Amino acid sequence: MSSNPVVETVAALLPRAKAELAELVAFKSVADFAQFPRSESEGAANWVADALRAEDFRDVAVLDTPDGTQSVYGYLPGPEGAKTVLLYAHYDVQPPLDEAAWTSPPFELTERNGRWYGRGAADCKGGLIMHLLALRALKANGGVPVHVKVIAEGSEEMGTGGLERYAEQHPDLLTADTIVIGDTGNFRVGLPTVTTTLRGMTLVRVQIDTLQGNLHSGQFGGAAPDALAALIRVLDSLRAEDGSTTVDGLTPESGWEGLEYDEEQFRKDAKVLDGVGLIGDGSVADRIWARPAVTVLGIDCPPVVGATPSVQAGARALVSLRVPPGVDAAEASKLLQAHLEAHTPWGARVRTEPVGQGQPFRADTTSPAYQAMADAMKVAYPGETMQYAGQGGSIPLCNTLASLYPQAEILLIGLSEPEAQIHAVDESVSPEELERLSVAEALFLRNYATG
Repeated sequence: MSSNPVVETVAALLPRAKAELAELVAFKSVADFAQFPRSESEGAANWVADALRAEDFRDVAVLDTPDGTQSVYGYLPGPEGAKTVLLYAHYDVQPPLDEAAWTSPPFELTERNGRWYGRGAADCKGGLIMHLLALRALKANGGVPVHVKVIAEGSEEMGTGGLERYAEQHPDLLTADTIVIGDTGNFRVGLPTVTTTLRGMTLVRVQIDTLQGNLHSGQFGGAAPDALAALIRVLDSLRAEDGSTTVDGLTPESGWEGLEYDEEQFRKDAKVLDGVGLIGDGSVADRIWARPAVTVLGIDCPPVVGATPSVQAGARALVSLRVPPGVDAAEASKLLQAHLEAHTPWGARVRTEPVGQGQPFRADTTSPAYQAMADAMKVAYPGETMQYAGQGGSIPLCNTLASLYPQAEILLIGLSEPEAQIHAVDESVSPEELERLSVAEALFLRNYATG
């Protein structure tokens, strides 16, 4: 990066940022209190609140949201008459999955091969640290030129909508001229990227029952209807022969226009095994950013270890459907339920239940904030031009904020580039990306203030 006081300040603050990220990663803040203690999430929330107070934020509050979790809010006043920018991140994380599979403990930030490993390092505790770094750099170089609001969500990964409902009930709280969502990432390390579309998501639980109880497969198998086999057939109906998602009545809009995703690069990023083909048709960008995608997240059935020779009386699954901009998530949920019910064979009893959803999002890239960010990215990433990309994941809060504050400009940046392996084993963050994006955010706030 070029010589610039903000650049130099962020570089000098990086060791402190690492120490703080280590403290934050240590909290097992998974917002599923059946698996992880509520005290871990509360501890992370209090850590964020203390960090905001230390930066002279006012009105710092730990908010009890309707889903039983907590979000953290703070307000840092800027010059009189300045614009207001809302900075978002979330402190809750995905479960670590198989802790034994991690190279280093998931809740212990560990440096290895130039990256920092730990659950939440990139998604999205690192995003909180990014916001703090940017603000500190500005305070050390003339001050923060805008009013800043920070909101740190406590249940984003669970999709239970606590902050969305709270914002709807308190619409004045998060009002801003521009909103920076620090929960996406660059297309690849070193390529500055803003995310302009997000797929929405719906979750549906399906239960199939065929018998009053399990039966001996030798005595009854062949005639007794197997609920697990019925479920397998239902789930298979959600995909065409080439693997494309097929939900009756659900048709995607036209393909992706923007940054393309090279197929070989995608295979490397996704760690597809040699000889295994990709699914679907069209470009990779079409498939992951502009089309629906179904995923079976889990199946309740007997594990292989300890299985008995039985015909199963009941089986259930949790199905996720990602939907692109232009598709209403609530309507997609109804279509998914209807599909599952219509494709259940043998007259088996089927029940479907929606358990969560979030709408897709499309940003307005013609806004002044996008130009301010593009200019900032040029400094933070010398020789590179800011790119526009989609993201297959969902951030339901985006649509809530867009509907509550239709005049606000919304930008999505963050630390979750492909090497970060968010939601997977050995999640990590690139310290260079943290440094550059913190510079970009700081310079964006300065550009936006004067633009």
